[in-house]
Amino acid sequence: MIQYDYVEIRGSTLDSVLFRVGVVAGLRSKKLDGQTVGVMITASHNPEEDNGVKIVDSRGEMLESSWEAHATTLSNASTTEEFIEALDALIQTTKIDVSKPARVVYARDTRPSGVALVSALEDGLSAIGAEGRNAGVTTTPILHYLVKAINTKNTPDSYGDDSEEGYFHKLGDSFQSLLHNRKPLQPLLIDCANGVGALAAVTLRDHLGESLSLVLENTAMSTPGALNHLCGADFVKTTQKLPPSLVGRMKPGQRACSLDGDADRLIYYYLDERGIFHMLDGDKIAALVAAFIVDLVKSAGLENEIKVGIVQTAYANGASTKYLSGRLPVKCVATGVKHLHHAAEHFNVGVYFEANGHGTVLFSPSTQKKLAEYQPSTPAQSTALKHLVNLTQLINQTVGDALSDMLLVEVVLSHRSYTGEEWDSLYVDLPNCLVKVVVADRHAFRTENAERRLVSPPGLQAKIDELVRRYEGGRSFVRPSGTEDVVRVYAEAVVRSQADEELMKEFDTELALRVAGLVYDEAHGDPARRPKDFL
Repeated sequence: MIQYDYVEIRGSTLDSVLFRVGVVAGLRSKKLDGQTVGVMITASHNPEEDNGVKIVDSRGEMLESSWEAHATTLSNASTTEEFIEALDALIQTTKIDVSKPARVVYARDTRPSGVALVSALEDGLSAIGAEGRNAGVTTTPILHYLVKAINTKNTPDSYGDDSEEGYFHKLGDSFQSLLHNRKPLQPLLIDCANGVGALAAVTLRDHLGESLSLVLENTAMSTPGALNHLCGADFVKTTQKLPPSLVGRMKPGQRACSLDGDADRLIYYYLDERGIFHMLDGDKIAALVAAFIVDLVKSAGLENEIKVGIVQTAYANGASTKYLSGRLPVKCVATGVKHLHHAAEHFNVGVYFEANGHGTVLFSPSTQKKLAEYQPSTPAQSTALKHLVNLTQLINQTVGDALSDMLLVEVVLSHRSYTGEEWDSLYVDLPNCLVKVVVADRHAFRTENAERRLVSPPGLQAKIDELVRRYEGGRSFVRPSGTEDVVRVYAEAVVRSQADEELMKEFDTELALRVAGLVYDEAHGDPARRPKDFL
């Protein structure tokens, strides 16, 4: 199976899948008249023993959805004959001229299995006649950047120099411009998840000058099994606590952040004066960033011409939605980066962050043109305009980028003179939890309204609604997994359950456990195996 984010591939299938991905990427490039396509070998926030692959389209964004289906069919072909038949069908269906050139840039993260997978990918590229460019070991966002930079080189829309150095220069120069004549920030502690983000963060640090000092932790890229183990953005988000390696390292009042294994997710946190941990996730980042951009647009005198909007999924905390809705348009879409990214493109400036810390800001082409041509009438407007233009350079608009997003957060904190605690006080998250329910057939669960309501099984949504009404500020939704026979139950409420602490180790709210029980029973789960925590 191939999908946008990545696909876990293990065992004997690794080489064959990467060979086929090489063929697909080459064909995609031929279809696009030789424009460069990207391939990233990574399993992101997953354990080191897993690996996966992602194809990046020519604009540096996710692969076009129709080609996801083609890639899936080719990758899942069980025999060579089936693969060749699927290949011929793809060429005929999409009318590919195989005589056209093909160019593919590829990279991998620090996983040991990546070395052999690169070799298999190169064999696939060679088989389809594609010219390959090996970008080495780098982050997923840098690979996305390279694709767009290569394809816009020597054009009016140039995205930057098509090299890693070009990426770091772009971020460093714009960051220092945004903090010009401002007081240097306090050092920022970064948990690098023992992944490739550590490599990139070292280089980035050299491009920031005196504007920001980076203290790098969890940088053991060569230690077997260390990648994402008890550290990284996913660990912090799911456990809602400090990585053990940072306990005792962080001081009260200090802020820090965690990257994930391929540096496309970012989670912030801080310790308050009592030393208590507080997390600042993607919802908090979106609120901080969006409000700052809205204020800059207004200060530049462009509030009637540039509209800023927010895109969220159902997993966004209800408190964040309420906070943002009072300030700018908020759109809810189905879970998945491709849905968020596409919806954000409909705004002049679209901000999207998943709660897990993956997100970015998109400035439409017309908005960037307007910023380039606008003539401010006051010094204040001129300053705000300059900041907006620099933000378009600082932000990696192709994909969620932990390092770019981190610098964006630091810019806003500097301009607002916010501590972590002041940022956190923008709104108070509703207590929430996520429960996974194993079911016999996830396809029996169908949703509508951006996955916020069930339409099947019949009658289950009404029962959920009845439960939700019993809780102040209650909200809950159920959605099937896209890859395994499980259903995920999300719930939030104003007051946490007072149930026994031992019972609540894994689940925060009583509401989630009750909905999970409903789902399990509705799916005709075995009563003997019903989880004891389900109510």
